[in-house]
Amino acid sequence: MTVEERIKAFGELGKAIKSLKEEDFQHIADRIENNNNWFTPQHTRLAFQALSLQLKEDQIRQWVAPYDLKDIPKPKDIGILMAGNIPAVGFHDLLAVLIAGHHASVKLSSSDQVSIQWLVDTLIAIDFRFAQAVSFEEMLKGKDAYIATGSDNSARYFNYYFGKYPHIIRKNRTSIGILNGEESTADLQALGMDVLQYFGLGCRNVSKIFIKEQQSLEKFLDSISGFHLIASHHKYLNNYDYNKSIYLVNQEKHLDNGFLLLKESEELVSPIAVLYYEFYKDSDDLAMKLDVVSEKIQCIVSKNAWYKNSFAFGEAQCPALDDYADGVDTLAFLKSLT
Repeated sequence: MTVEERIKAFGELGKAIKSLKEEDFQHIADRIENNNNWFTPQHTRLAFQALSLQLKEDQIRQWVAPYDLKDIPKPKDIGILMAGNIPAVGFHDLLAVLIAGHHASVKLSSSDQVSIQWLVDTLIAIDFRFAQAVSFEEMLKGKDAYIATGSDNSARYFNYYFGKYPHIIRKNRTSIGILNGEESTADLQALGMDVLQYFGLGCRNVSKIFIKEQQSLEKFLDSISGFHLIASHHKYLNNYDYNKSIYLVNQEKHLDNGFLLLKESEELVSPIAVLYYEFYKDSDDLAMKLDVVSEKIQCIVSKNAWYKNSFAFGEAQCPALDDYADGVDTLAFLKSLT
């Protein structure tokens, strides 16, 4: 397949996702939820919508243009160990491998067994030649290169087994929000989406906010009251109740709006149903605090993206194709293998 043929096929996949009939979507979403109760139909819809927005021919063509991809006489076999924290989270790695012309050997996360398989089946239905370019495997041995995503603990495992091969190995990351006190109710509602979408399970979910004044906390909690239905999900509610009971028993100071707990902490990654916050004095103090944890930050959000290299509130889960996880250019890595 030529690069242009692959671009067109993925563009058609984007159209197929967008044009899914409601009955067909519900069937897929139910299967995804049965595999993982955290993946509600609402969240699968959000994930699929994000994919349909990315998978447009002009955007894919613009994404790959700087790499001057050529047809590869002997494609490499790339092992992809996928994460499973949100629906179809590993698809970007698969897209990059296939668009670069390599073969993808995929080990699915046990938490996301359905969505990637459906996307690949749909892609093969669009162009049968992809059937020879993707395989699903339980053991990824002897591949030419590896892309692996997991926790800090699993990264050590990945390094042990795959370190001698060309690789991208990703560790735990999270995202943060920055407030300067000028946020409107609408701004804070958008921030609430960054915090609570996918129950906060994604690396692009905000797990901590940096604030200048205490008033921002009360205003934020009031502004996101419309998200209260999140507590109707039993797993989320269990986490909320558990963390609340710990704070109460230990008499730890916290704020609570009935479904989200706010706690002051210098730590970066908060538990589910908890949002950490930390005060900063001025821009220099903030820059110093962020520099210390820069290698653990996936993205930053702020009002209208006023903070350098940040996204606007509400856009944390809307990365562009060239917004690479951990800041490592996947396409450049794949091209270097040829």
